[in-house]
Amino acid sequence: MQIKSVAVLGAGAVGSYVIWGLSSRKDIRLAVIAEGPRAERLKQQGITINGTTYRPQVWTPQEANGVDLLVVALKYGALPGALDSIAAAVGSNTTVMSLMNGVDSEEIIAAKIGAEHVLPSFIKVASHKEADGYHFNPETTIGIIYGELAAPLKSERVQAVEALLAGTGIRSRVTPYIKEEIWSKFRLNVCNNLPQAILGAGVGCYQSSAHMKAISDGLCHELEAIAVAKGIDLSKVDASSRHGSLVPPATRYSTLQDLDAGRHTEIDMFSGALMRMGQELGIPTPYNEYTYHMIKALEEKNDGLFDYAAKASDLACANKRARGKA
Repeated sequence: MQIKSVAVLGAGAVGSYVIWGLSSRKDIRLAVIAEGPRAERLKQQGITINGTTYRPQVWTPQEANGVDLLVVALKYGALPGALDSIAAAVGSNTTVMSLMNGVDSEEIIAAKIGAEHVLPSFIKVASHKEADGYHFNPETTIGIIYGELAAPLKSERVQAVEALLAGTGIRSRVTPYIKEEIWSKFRLNVCNNLPQAILGAGVGCYQSSAHMKAISDGLCHELEAIAVAKGIDLSKVDASSRHGSLVPPATRYSTLQDLDAGRHTEIDMFSGALMRMGQELGIPTPYNEYTYHMIKALEEKNDGLFDYAAKASDLACANKRARGKA
């Protein structure tokens, strides 16, 4: 089995890492799946990564049909609306790797296309967007971790992905404990990504503040209790999976990046998912419940819900116009 064609669905912070690495492979067809204005923009402007502009092909989901490897690198909230596109791209021999955050994206995708197509995987890359495109440090990036849920662990498709990534600059590792490793990354996201988003400070806050460390620990303890109840042994994971990529203390992870940009976050996939699992298992999740509602409120703040001064001004203008007509 050889991978000769790759399509990336979601050419953002995560997808850009894949595009950056695989663009060096001149012996494969590499494309981004996009439609409408986004497709036109990508065709005209390409995608700028670490100061270099790359111009992968741009395919519709239908044009991607039968691609050897489909990499799904969407934001969690975009997944439900993208399932038809994923199904359109998947052929009988397509392998799908989801590099999305959380612990259930693969189950959602598998329910649409069949679990036999999905190769469990995740990514650790501290990528962010600036005015001139996406940036990450290739030297400190941990990269893509993947593996089969059951034997044979060195399956044909695992070997094919290994061969595809070799020599590209993309860091990767095959693991026999992919489910536990995905949960280990989930733990990092919940414990390190979320508290800093509420505070609005760089990741160094966990070293600088005992209060921030206490919040992070509280979130971790709840997640670990749920993992134990679900039979997930986090002690099995590789030592490198217990921490993220090395980053400076000012680094702002994805949830805070979303809030900074006025976007809605992936909190439903983080604390929202843990709240649901906690309810099912009878495990209290007070830290996650508070964090969930605080970040939802910050989204509402970005949406203008609490902009009372502007609302008062609009009301005053409306009253003035009404008096003028009287």
